[in-house]
Formats: sequence, structure tokens, C-alpha cells
Amino acid sequence: MPHKDRICKACDGEGLLMDDEEWRYTCSVCGGDGIIDPGESLKPSEPFSVDEMNRTLE
Repeated sequence: MPHKDRICKACDGEGLLMDDEEWRYTCSVCGGDGIIDPGESLKPSEPFSVDEMNRTLE
């Protein structure tokens, strides 16, 4: 189990996020692994698009 300081706070270490309609998708903060390594950038490598409901588009 990873150290609690390394667990992604956006997805609580699950690697998945859920919207208000209960659709689950990969966490855009940690990239889906649930862990933030020391020194890892929290910004996405490239901008991503969202729809009018602020859901990420793949």
C-alpha cells in the first residue's frame, strides 16, 4: 500500500473519478494509477477538452 502522502487526493487512490451521473473515468490528475510521485507534475501533459457539463472528452 502506498504511503498516504502519495495517494492522489482527487481520486482517493482509486485512479477513477465519477461525475454526477455516475459515469466513471480515468483520473486526469494522477493518470489513473492513484499515486502521485514526489516531484511529479500535477498538470496534464496536454490540454483536454470538456463538454458543456464540464466532462472530459476522449
